[in-house]
Order: sequence, then C-alpha cells, then structure tokens
Amino acid sequence: MTDPAPPPEDLGALVTESADPRTAELDRLSTLEAARVMNEGDLGVAAAVGRVLAPVAEAADRAAAGIRRGGRLVYLGAGTPGRLGVLDASECPPTFGTDPSAVVALIAGGPAALTRAVEGAEDDADAGAREVGALAVGPDDVLVAVSASGRTPYVLGGLRAAGAAGAWTVAVTANPGSAAGDLARTAIDVVVGPEVIAGSTRLRAGTAQKLVLNMISTLTMVRLGATYGNRMVDLRATNAKLHDRAARIVRDLTDRPDAEVGRALDAADGSAKLAVLLLRTGLTPGAGRALLDRHGGSLRAALGTAPSR
Repeated sequence: MTDPAPPPEDLGALVTESADPRTAELDRLSTLEAARVMNEGDLGVAAAVGRVLAPVAEAADRAAAGIRRGGRLVYLGAGTPGRLGVLDASECPPTFGTDPSAVVALIAGGPAALTRAVEGAEDDADAGAREVGALAVGPDDVLVAVSASGRTPYVLGGLRAAGAAGAWTVAVTANPGSAAGDLARTAIDVVVGPEVIAGSTRLRAGTAQKLVLNMISTLTMVRLGATYGNRMVDLRATNAKLHDRAARIVRDLTDRPDAEVGRALDAADGSAKLAVLLLRTGLTPGAGRALLDRHGGSLRAALGTAPSR
C-alpha cells in the first residue's frame, strides 16, 4: 500500500500555493494592464528553467541511453502536468519519426482526463503504481513524473513503483525540496514563484513544465541521431506540410534540384535522412539503410564513413 497524501494543511506552505502581492488587485485592472502584469511575471519562467539545465540534460542523456537499449521515455502526471506529458509524447512520432511506443504518457484518470477533470484521480496513489506496473516499466525505461506541487499522490505512487522496478526516475516540480524530488533519482525543481492567480499552476508552472518536457524529449532525440544539425531528418511526412518540409530539408542538405530530391525521397520511402544519404553518397537504398543501422541511425556518423558522391 502506498503512503497517503500529505495533510491538506501542508499545501499552504508551498510556493505554488502562495499569493503574489503584485497581482492582489488583478480584478481591478483593465484587461490590457492585467495582460502586462501576466506577461511581466512570465518573463521569469525561462530564467527559472535556466537554473535547472544540468538535471534536464541528465534526464535527456538517461532517456537516450534507455531508448537505445529498447526502453522508453515515460511521462506521468495528473491534471495540467499529465496533459502536457501526453502532448509531448504525442508530438514525438511526427517530429522525429519515433515509434509511438518509445515515448508514452500516463495521466491520472486516463484519456477522459485530457478534456475534463476526473474528480479524485490525482489523489489515488495506488492507481499511479498500478498503471506504472501495467506498463511494465523497468530498468531500461526513464520515467519523468510531473507535478507542480511535487506531492500529488498519483504521481508519488507511480514514482515509487517505477523506482522499485529499476527505472531511472525524474521529478519535474515547481517547489523546492518536494516529496517527488526526494523520491526521484533526478530532481528538476523549476521554482517560478507564486502564480498570477494563487494556486493556478497551469500558468507559470505549466509554462515551465512545457519548456522542460520539450527540452527532455528534443535533446533525447538529438542524442539518438534524429536530427542533423538543426534539421529534423527523421520526421514522418504524414501531411502536405511535412512532405514539403522533408523535401526542403533534403534540398538544403544536398543542394540538389527538386527533381532529384523527389526521386531520392521516393527511393527512400519518404525518409529525409535516407534520401540525404543516397544523394550525398550514391549508395543504393538497401546499402544506405544498412549503413544507418550500423551507426545507430545517425546521419552524421553514416556520412562520416561513407564515400562522398
């Protein structure tokens, strides 16, 4: 049985529950003045993230190493943090060409909680543990638990279960010295201060969490060779915009005319990475795929060992 939630009276001591004196008269301001106040408060969010870059990098390196071994990057959260985890996971396949099982997310209350509050779901520590167990989280996985307060029972239950199963655990919170941070092997406490509306952590804390999750997944994919420089060469062209982007990426990285780019993409079954390799080396598609496989999918490494055309 997992531990119960801390008593409600402890919540008042959290940074995320405190009131910001700068917004004490928020409802008396004009809409434009209120927007300026919100914007001024948001300016400190990126700086707060800047203070936790070392643990963010550690989380990304651990995730990349785990995925190379066949593991996954797993997000876990409730409410806004849970929705942000689902969002970040869902964007990895079209952006980086990942298998949908490589980056996954668990949210308290399940899919229904994406569009409406599921009452009491975040208070169920046992549910967090059960869902981590049902996903068979293990030593090759990295579990990133996201909780603004750092004491959400569902998240704590999942963290304990993942740690016991041997996964590398990460906690992303908005309060220093949190229970989640204490449980995790990597603590990322992004302290953005009180919210413009006291306790509404979908605001500054949510923005900080979005930045951190974006960094973890993006840097993980960079380490896995899903980019070449700043180009998303592993994107999956699932719509007209992405087909056009793939063609532009190949054209920019090879300086070849559109007709050649189109033929190379067709030969590469739409893979921008493989098309670049074919155009720059003259390899056949089969040989190009084999070379990429030998280099763990890294286009830069493959180009470094292949003859130039």
